[in-house]
Amino acid sequence: MQKIRHDAVAPTRTQRLASGGKIDAHRHDDHQIVYAGQGTVAVTTDAGSWVAPATRALWIPAGTVHQHQAHGELDLHLVGLPTTDNPLGLGRPAVIAVSPLLRELIVAYTRDPDDDSPRRHRLRTVMLDQLAVSPERPLHLPTPTDPLLRELHGILRAAPADNRSLDDLGRQIGASARTLSRRLRDDLGLTYPQWRTQIRLHHALVLLADDIPVTAVAHRCGWSSASTFIDVFRRTFGHTPGARPTL
Repeated sequence: MQKIRHDAVAPTRTQRLASGGKIDAHRHDDHQIVYAGQGTVAVTTDAGSWVAPATRALWIPAGTVHQHQAHGELDLHLVGLPTTDNPLGLGRPAVIAVSPLLRELIVAYTRDPDDDSPRRHRLRTVMLDQLAVSPERPLHLPTPTDPLLRELHGILRAAPADNRSLDDLGRQIGASARTLSRRLRDDLGLTYPQWRTQIRLHHALVLLADDIPVTAVAHRCGWSSASTFIDVFRRTFGHTPGARPTL
């Protein structure tokens, strides 16, 4: 059984991880904001996976067992918050939008964790105000509980470009498309096309973090053309795959 580290206090700090680097499963008694100023961070819990590029941050509620993985060279900014501070009002993990102002506030606040000056306290107050108005973004890839869906999930995660119909995939795992569709609605609240698109977008974020060209990412993730991929990506993330925020 994997040993889960328990940290009473969620740290506030910056941390660099090489591509592929991990922070093993652990939990905090505090809430935590996880933000990648460079690269893409993936956070996994029992409930699923969340992936956040530099225009997004992750909210990890107190007590949530989670682990991190770096995709691309990761510049990680961690903000610990006591349970009395929940600017998002959320008791579950989530991905939130990061405005240019909030990005600068998080980077500045984590630069010198030992600074206890009035200026830094004011910075914290503004950061919490900005977090409170940051909209949640649908970047959660839920982990199915249904055994058939878990098997299908493994097939699609291993080969996101697999364009077989749900009928064909169902035959491989011994279930009808109707059965799988019903279980997807009951278990995840998603249709098959919605679920497959989420899986592909998560994989696309990982490939983009490793500097794979946009056209190659589109084909590796199953889109018929780069333009179709770019359109779906823009509608989901608010910017094109090639865009890079700057500090």
